[in-house]
Amino acid sequence: MATIRSIHPGTGKTIREYEEADRRAIESALARAESRFLEWRDSPVEERTDRLRAAARLLRARKDRYAALMTEEMGKPIAASETEVEKCAVGCEYYAEHAAAFLAPEPSATDARESYVRYDPLGPVLAVMPWNFPFWQVFRFAAPALAAGNVGVLKHSSNVPGCSLAIEEVLRDAGFPEGCFQALLAPSSAVPDIIADPRIRAVTLTGSEGAGSKVAERAGHELKKTVLELGGSDPFIVLDDADIDEAARVGAQSRTINSGQSCIAAKRFIVRESRLDEFTDKMCAEMEKLRVGDPFDRKTDVGPLAREDLVKDLARQVDESVARGARIVTGGKALDRPGYFYAPTMLAGVRKGMPAWDEETFGPVAAVAGARDDAEAIRLANETRYGLGASLWTRNADKAKDLARRIDAGAVFVNGLVKSDPRLPFGGVKKSGYGRELSVHGMREFLNAKTVWVR
Repeated sequence: MATIRSIHPGTGKTIREYEEADRRAIESALARAESRFLEWRDSPVEERTDRLRAAARLLRARKDRYAALMTEEMGKPIAASETEVEKCAVGCEYYAEHAAAFLAPEPSATDARESYVRYDPLGPVLAVMPWNFPFWQVFRFAAPALAAGNVGVLKHSSNVPGCSLAIEEVLRDAGFPEGCFQALLAPSSAVPDIIADPRIRAVTLTGSEGAGSKVAERAGHELKKTVLELGGSDPFIVLDDADIDEAARVGAQSRTINSGQSCIAAKRFIVRESRLDEFTDKMCAEMEKLRVGDPFDRKTDVGPLAREDLVKDLARQVDESVARGARIVTGGKALDRPGYFYAPTMLAGVRKGMPAWDEETFGPVAAVAGARDDAEAIRLANETRYGLGASLWTRNADKAKDLARRIDAGAVFVNGLVKSDPRLPFGGVKKSGYGRELSVHGMREFLNAKTVWVR
């Protein structure tokens, strides 16, 4: 029987092995999902939202256990893990409060006696999820999907199997019936066949550009709805009238949140040349304040990367960028200690043609470039195949709103750190994917907007 290993990134040691789902287990899960959907779709929305509220209570009651599990399996600093559990609870409460309104029929005046649009669930949805926010990225799909009357089948990343099973546990204990949400410890090789199965009606994936392309290709062949939230190389644009102290502080935080392993972390810092040296010096000082270490130590700011191969790939990106002319301001190397650690790093003089500019860097590496004027800053910001988030720093609100419309991104945050919020749609453009999660937009991605016309 094949197994899945869970490894603690802080030590590189195996935590536990899990039995991998075989074809029989996958078939059983899909049969349960289909059977449950036929009942769950007709359940009152109040019943579904009551169970989301129960899930929120259980998440808070078990916060210490679930946070420790996240930190152990993927290396997230413990305080960040605790915050993630709370965010999941908030997300459940948000959809518990708003689901009825989001699902309400919308009347429209036509030539009929009565006509309206109603929102009906699609059916079982396959969720292919990543390891970097192992609870939140699942709940931001599961909460709206379950509230809408869909059911979920989770294929989580293979390095967080414990988190996958824990999410199934909390939803089951909150009262969701068997089959509403199932964690399937299946290999990635099984995903194409699961997508092709007629019982799966839609797919959502958060992950790499390559994974998204494969899922989209298979789902497109099967004519199934997909939502893809993929990589990002988010610009952090600092104009000449910005608060440099605050921009440098938030910039260091944004680049190293989750130890730099976030799709919406700031990655490319584009600074007006008149403030470039000042910003670089101040952000360097902020980066050098960060404490790297044991993710269970509450004094740790930056923990390990989740896997050994991620350290090697990040080192390649830095080394190749330096070979092509970038300059190391601070850091620039893997740390010689047990586990998968890379030093908080700043590279100056980064430009197109360097991996630190062209590729997504998934670790604590900031790439800094100068811009002669605001127009060039926006051009450089858009000089990427990605378009997930962007942060813009200026004291001029009118200018910020005008420039925001010219930035190719799913979100622009002015004078703030880019983040996801249940009240706002989340997703990207270009190679960062398509579709939206969260808010009413996220819920309706997996609903049938059905026209009803009555004479």
